Amino acid sequence: MHQDRSPSMLRLALASLIGTAIEFYDFFVYGTAAALVLGPLFFPTFSALAATLAAFGTFGIGFLARPLGSVLFGHIGDRYGRRPVLLGSLLLTGVATVAVGCVPAYSSIGAGAPLLLLLLRFLQGLGLGGEWGGAVLLTAEHAPEHRRGLWASFPQMGPAVGFLLANGLMLGLSATLTGGQFTSWGWRVPFWCAGLLALSGLWLRRSVEETPEFRALATAGRRASAPVIEVVRDHWRLLLLTGGALAVGYAVFYAVTTWSLAYATEHLAVDRTVMLTCVMVAVAVKGALTPLVAVLGDRYGRRPLCLAGSAACALWMFPLVALLRTADPLLMTLGCLGALLGMVTMLGVVGAYLPELYPPRIRCTGAAVGYNLGGVLGGALTPVVATALADGSGPPWGVGAYLTGIALLSLGCFALLPETNPAVVRRAAGAAEAAAPA
Repeated sequence: MHQDRSPSMLRLALASLIGTAIEFYDFFVYGTAAALVLGPLFFPTFSALAATLAAFGTFGIGFLARPLGSVLFGHIGDRYGRRPVLLGSLLLTGVATVAVGCVPAYSSIGAGAPLLLLLLRFLQGLGLGGEWGGAVLLTAEHAPEHRRGLWASFPQMGPAVGFLLANGLMLGLSATLTGGQFTSWGWRVPFWCAGLLALSGLWLRRSVEETPEFRALATAGRRASAPVIEVVRDHWRLLLLTGGALAVGYAVFYAVTTWSLAYATEHLAVDRTVMLTCVMVAVAVKGALTPLVAVLGDRYGRRPLCLAGSAACALWMFPLVALLRTADPLLMTLGCLGALLGMVTMLGVVGAYLPELYPPRIRCTGAAVGYNLGGVLGGALTPVVATALADGSGPPWGVGAYLTGIALLSLGCFALLPETNPAVVRRAAGAAEAAAPA
């Protein structure tokens, strides 16, 4: 039986991973461009700091759109199936990303340039807000119970793969083009490539089957008529806790991959190619370790790893700032790697954890909104706040304090959430029953 099921699960997991990687590629290309070139091109009347803040502000708009996307696509996923979410979200994000690469600079169309940038970034966020819920449920609801964490970790590798694709291309362009060529047109190439990637992702997902749990809901006539209303009315506490719990993952990831890039190049005069390489090494290791963490979650439970990861992040934020401040490539890589290892200890099990927390009839909406609410709390403001706190000549200890605070918030939220791994829950119930007096 397992031999029949494993190849099918592998195909599903790869389709989920590849599509998620493409969507996060689209999202990260924008973040890297915001750190490197968008400020001067689209906000030239601002000071250097204000232009960077404005560019990161448009970056944050994508996060604000993500909960709306999770509501929209969550409704589709809970009413009409997980499969339409996978196709619609990928198409929307791909079109918006290609369009960003076509927006003229401020020098050509004036204020219309940043306005178009804001609109397209909003559409990017809308599509990505639906992607995670559909991709994770595709694997989690098909997977055998004892391997749910492992298979649901494949979409969790998508951000790392997407980041490496986006920044690998950015790195190659910035290394081979002159500064003038990169600023003039080179930064647009990765956005244009998103079109080909989106088409390939749609081709891979075209034959994906609907999940057994949704088919069972549809057959029994138990689909939610208004999923978001049911989630907010009956599960609002769980929604807030999952949003707060996920905040640390977003905050740490975007502090490492977006803010540190801008800080090192602007304040420490680190070559952008060097800093991109440091970050990419750390992200590659993080992506490679994701399935290992998921296997540990299948064996020992989701909650202990989430608690350990959040605590590790809280302890590492000040060392991260100190190591970045050295401007030494090896030490900066170590700082980024330590932060991402703490983060992946939590994030590697979340693909199984969040769906297990919500009932199947509102799972697509609940898990996706909770996940993307964490993005608003931890990701939308982090590059902006960190950039503002890092202004000046001294070490940016305020950034370390800000990130530590978010990590402690997430730690508290995870402490209030239950364990969901079915095997661990059964073992705990059996132990409690055995210990009870006769």
